[in-house]
Amino acid sequence: MTSAPGSPEPSLPEVRRVRPEDAARMRALRLEMLADAPLAFLETIADAAARPHAEYAARIAATSAGAAIAQFVADPGGRFVGHAGGTVSPSEPGLTVVYAVYVTPAWRGSGVLADLVDAVAAWSRACGRPELMMEVVVGNDRAYRAYQRLGFVDTGVRVPHPTVPVLTELQMRRPA
Repeated sequence: MTSAPGSPEPSLPEVRRVRPEDAARMRALRLEMLADAPLAFLETIADAAARPHAEYAARIAATSAGAAIAQFVADPGGRFVGHAGGTVSPSEPGLTVVYAVYVTPAWRGSGVLADLVDAVAAWSRACGRPELMMEVVVGNDRAYRAYQRLGFVDTGVRVPHPTVPVLTELQMRRPA
């Protein structure tokens, strides 16, 4: 985000792991994510909107602690403006799969994306997993370039999109 000339730069939001009490704000961000980038995530906005609050609350509680799965949010106070998750790879014990990365449009280009990925990376290292991997829809050049700037490298691996058969995803990796 930019400021008017002569005004102080806005501070970046706090990036932290979700807490159980974040369920309502996380649900609001999830619905925004799905409305803004429906092909980037594994569920539809209709499915997410229909899910009872208790399910969101249970998921947030489950991802707020532990080494198997975690979610991180960018919290400027009020509405969350970014999210990134990480989960252990069942086939590669030293790998964290980064998932559901999103920055609300007004905060893109502000450094929030780097802070979210850094939070996942720090958690991954603390859990003994020295590498990150993510999948990006082929053709999503904006995301691809953003992840390259953060040190991710295209591995050349292509996989079918898990929910939209006509799409392909590419895998990118970097050290945690």
